Amino acid sequence: MNVLIVHAHPEPRSFTSALCDLARETLQGQGHQVQVSDLYAMHWNPVASAADFAERQDPDYLVYALEQRLGAKHGSLAADIQGELDKLLWADLLILNFPLYWFSVPAILKGWIDRVLVSGVCYGGKRFYDQGGLVGKKALVSLTLGGREHMFGEGAIHGPLEDMLRPLLRGTLAYVGLDVLPPFVAWHVPYISHEARQDFLVAYQRRLSEIERDQPLAFPRLELFDERLYPLP
Repeated sequence: MNVLIVHAHPEPRSFTSALCDLARETLQGQGHQVQVSDLYAMHWNPVASAADFAERQDPDYLVYALEQRLGAKHGSLAADIQGELDKLLWADLLILNFPLYWFSVPAILKGWIDRVLVSGVCYGGKRFYDQGGLVGKKALVSLTLGGREHMFGEGAIHGPLEDMLRPLLRGTLAYVGLDVLPPFVAWHVPYISHEARQDFLVAYQRRLSEIERDQPLAFPRLELFDERLYPLP
């Protein structure tokens, strides 16, 4: 299996970075091929702009998704985008590894999503969900956060974590056709003991050792909708 880990944390000694290192070592130890895109170390540019295209279909008005399609077709995407897109298309499993910021992903990771999930390759038209461009590949989210587990859920102070992750799990990963595995969550990380952090590492290693048997989450299938995308009776 080919694995791409996209890692988004500015501190190499952080627990989030430890999860990234563990994933690489564990998966390589199982015989998988692993590449890591360490976005902060790469000085990844998160800003989608006209500079992402060596040539433009419309030089006077930027419609980013349309220019992505042209760029992918004619090989005129910026080199950093094309490099990450090549890794993504090579991978059988995509792991997004990050700390939760403001109920979402860090801006640098959002910028990777904006620029690398290229229209015309990863999605476009009715090529989404089980018809998306990345069908046949899997995705795993591994995240850390400061909150305690009891703060998340129905009736809890922050509401369900699944609601916070919906734009990522459903609106991004599932949308482009990936089989989305249940996320791995390390709770309250800045405030727990070394021993508690070690417990999370052990749990993550166990999870990774069984990753090929993981069952994906359920998301819409286009066969359940008509041509206008109304639900079938």
